[in-house]
Amino acid sequence: MNEILFFGSNQYPKFIKNEPNKIIKPTQFKFENENENEKQIKQISSCFSRTIFLFKNGKAIEYLKYPNKKPEKIQIEDNIQKVTVGVHNEAILTKEGNVFAKGIDINTNNPNEFINISSLIEDTNDRIIEDIVSGYNSIYLLTSNKNVYGIGSNEDGQLGFDSKTLPETEKPILMMKNVSKIFSGNSSNHVFLLNSNQELFGCGNNQFWKLGLGESRKYETKIQELTKIQNIPKGKIIDIQCGNNHSIMLIENENEDENGKRKLYSCGYSQYNGLGKNEYIYEFTELKSSLFEDNNILEISVGDTHNLILTSNSKLIGFGNNYDGQLGTGDTNNQSIPIEIELPKLRFNENISNYHISCGYNNSFIYYSPPFSNLEEDLIKLFRRKEFCNISFKTKNGEIIEAHKLILKYRLNQNQNEIEKLQEIISNKSIQESNQIFEMIYSNRIINPKLYYEIKEIINSNEKIEETMKRIYLNENEKDFIIERKEKKYKFPKLILIMRSKLYRGMFLSVKEDKSNKVTDYSELSNKSFQIFEYWIYSNQIKNEIQITQEIINEIKIGIDYFQLNQTNPNLFDLLINKFNNQNKNKN
Repeated sequence: MNEILFFGSNQYPKFIKNEPNKIIKPTQFKFENENENEKQIKQISSCFSRTIFLFKNGKAIEYLKYPNKKPEKIQIEDNIQKVTVGVHNEAILTKEGNVFAKGIDINTNNPNEFINISSLIEDTNDRIIEDIVSGYNSIYLLTSNKNVYGIGSNEDGQLGFDSKTLPETEKPILMMKNVSKIFSGNSSNHVFLLNSNQELFGCGNNQFWKLGLGESRKYETKIQELTKIQNIPKGKIIDIQCGNNHSIMLIENENEDENGKRKLYSCGYSQYNGLGKNEYIYEFTELKSSLFEDNNILEISVGDTHNLILTSNSKLIGFGNNYDGQLGTGDTNNQSIPIEIELPKLRFNENISNYHISCGYNNSFIYYSPPFSNLEEDLIKLFRRKEFCNISFKTKNGEIIEAHKLILKYRLNQNQNEIEKLQEIISNKSIQESNQIFEMIYSNRIINPKLYYEIKEIINSNEKIEETMKRIYLNENEKDFIIERKEKKYKFPKLILIMRSKLYRGMFLSVKEDKSNKVTDYSELSNKSFQIFEYWIYSNQIKNEIQITQEIINEIKIGIDYFQLNQTNPNLFDLLINKFNNQNKNKN
């Protein structure tokens, strides 16, 4: 069940009814729809005009600024991986690596209409996105090739080029290559990019020295080219959160004496005491407090001018602007130095690392969100990589057939020449002949390429997914799994079964995996029921010529439970019932 605490401005929208417009202490938030309260939260992203709640099932609910506007479910995709909002924009990253966004600086003609901005990247090999971050009126995209693109306003140089030579901004502009992380903020018009060598670059509005470039550049209010940030403290940069006029950096010390110890550094202008110090800071300088001693900092979040910190000993710490109660201290006094915030007893308090903080423009959220298995996240990234993308084949009449490159590679023994030969063969065949060839390659079965993106369940395993996939697809003896029943053999790619069945997922991804590649029995299913099960596993469909009976429906229901099938929409049982009803209707 969800656990969400809210505090700060409770106006436009009113998140918690029957409460004042300023909620000054962390207060339980609940969705009006009780069903939503049963779904686990994955992420909350909030800003001045909108807040998006993303659930772990890939769906989202949006709260808008308008006082009488009810929450709206995001209708772009059901498989959302991440959401991000700025003052004038919002963006959604799907598990396929597509990004849909809207905003006045994204789509000037229809600012309230989502468009696929990843499809606008000129380099077609760079359209699979791994991460998204919003600024005040710009959006940044990190591709699977580790390139960063920016789209939106470049008024302050936040897209990394001179505004006098402004290119077309209603499409993503390549800003930098070889990037590992993007850092910005929902009310920020500056951005930081971290490359793979842990070198930090920044651009955008440098008013009040929030890029940390040092006193010698304090009069440069616009940095229109990505500029290396000098004098960065030693250690690994974990996060940078950007406010309107300041930036806060979280660094993990790599010294043996302070192994794992994290420290905070800040720069910028202390408007509303937003830096925990009463002074201007020209470059990143350590932010010290006795509250940070003897514990580790798990997470930081920055709003417009307020800041929250979550520590490993279950402390919530805040400082900065508190006009709307967004620090949750029980009053509306600004805090010039970090102060501990009293939390109600949390339902899942035994593990504070399962909680997360999210600062909106002038409000804040604390929410319970146990992590997805790292294996699932790794698997999602695995299928965004170029070498595993779909591949297109053109027939002699110009029709396009999509195939999954990974399956072809292991079916054709990893031979690129074989794929090129296949391209040549298909170019001389009709669509019917081409489909027959692919059915032969796929062991005389039709595979729905979209199947590979239907990652809905957490994969429970202690083994790294990359190692598992390499073992399965590069080892000749482990590519396929054979089911023997009634003197007939059925050959399945292991990837298919991992995606479709918890039973096989546990079998193949277990550290103590049985290396046998075949299983017998399954006598509970008749031949016809097993054929239905087999065909659906590949195609998410039921063959038209199959006649459905009540006996088959009963058998398939048992089979769904036995194989612990990971159902999709539409699921197998619904397809069977609909087909059964249609058949009976036609008879009548």
